[in-house]
Amino acid sequence: MGAPTTARGSGSREIATEPVRVLLVEDDDGDALLVEDLLALADANLLLTRARTLAEAEALTRSQIVDCVLLDLALPDAAGLSGLHGLREGARDVPVLVLTGLADEERGIEAVAAGAQDYLVKGRVDGPALVRAIRYAVERRRAEEARRALDVARLHAAENARLERGLLPRPLVDDPHVRLTTCYRPGRRRALLGGDFYDAVEAEGGVVHAVIGDVCGHGPDEAALGVCLRIAWRALVLAGCPADQVLASLERLVRAERHESLVFSTLCMASVAPDRRAAELRIAGHPPPMLVVDGRAEALDIPPGGPPLGVLDDVRWAPRTLVLPEGPWSLLLYTDGLIEGQIDDTPDRLGADRLAEKATALLAATGDAAAMVPALVEYAETLHGGPLPDDVGALLVTYRPA
Repeated sequence: MGAPTTARGSGSREIATEPVRVLLVEDDDGDALLVEDLLALADANLLLTRARTLAEAEALTRSQIVDCVLLDLALPDAAGLSGLHGLREGARDVPVLVLTGLADEERGIEAVAAGAQDYLVKGRVDGPALVRAIRYAVERRRAEEARRALDVARLHAAENARLERGLLPRPLVDDPHVRLTTCYRPGRRRALLGGDFYDAVEAEGGVVHAVIGDVCGHGPDEAALGVCLRIAWRALVLAGCPADQVLASLERLVRAERHESLVFSTLCMASVAPDRRAAELRIAGHPPPMLVVDGRAEALDIPPGGPPLGVLDDVRWAPRTLVLPEGPWSLLLYTDGLIEGQIDDTPDRLGADRLAEKATALLAATGDAAAMVPALVEYAETLHGGPLPDDVGALLVTYRPA
């Protein structure tokens, strides 16, 4: 019925509107003609399609977009509320207005209780009232969908907040000469956090332990596994477990907690000596850190001490000793999302060396290592031409002696 019409605003400009697509389910030709005439006289912006049986209506709701259904309760293949139940099973999100006869008004009330938006009595409704009922039903359903979407968004936000508290904690470092700077950026600006995690704690005796890890994949399962690994790492370190035992325990945890057998996690752990002159690095398939000394950033060429967690059995991760200078220094631990973004839609990646060059340039311009961290993420996104595809986590450990 009818081509789309236009509605006028407060001025002379015409505003195009989308027609409401209505499916009339009515086997009686006379009643169907009455509905068509009422809508035509109301000059409504509607597209009307007719089905004569419930089966035909169910097929139409599956094959085309329907905004509202006008349903007769007496059909050749459905009587009473069975037609309403059948339609709602196949098209639960489509609002249904029930058409009833004069003697069946009570059944119309029962239909509303069963999920219909409203009921209309044949012979007692005019064109404007019919159009108004259709539009109200459509808008009520849209409002319900918007409310459901808002509820889902709130649940996701609350879930993200809980995951973020687990993945990105407050470090426990008391040394006033050690400063920690952190940064986290979800890949493609996803609402849900991925599996990147970091932490830092100062153990008894003054050793500062820092860790960063990356569970492969994105989503709540990966984020939950990242939370498990981060909390377990903190507990093991604070309990005084040797670093080798910490990684072996995390390996077992990955295998026990992952939701799929192919899930693994990379990790880099740095244990800085109490005099801050050396650090032991344990790298499980993760990018090595970047060292900043005297305003110059260097991408450390340190081979992994072993594979990622969850890949091979009976693994030991060989420690690598990093000698640190007497004066100020910074150590940047980061996940591979920071260096694997493409450059200007080419196959080239940013890479660790380019990252170090940019870090050196930023330090020359500002002299602030802490400000360098978010600036590096912005730089990587600019080169990539937008948000990076993978999550980015970064933890900068800075030592400034008295």
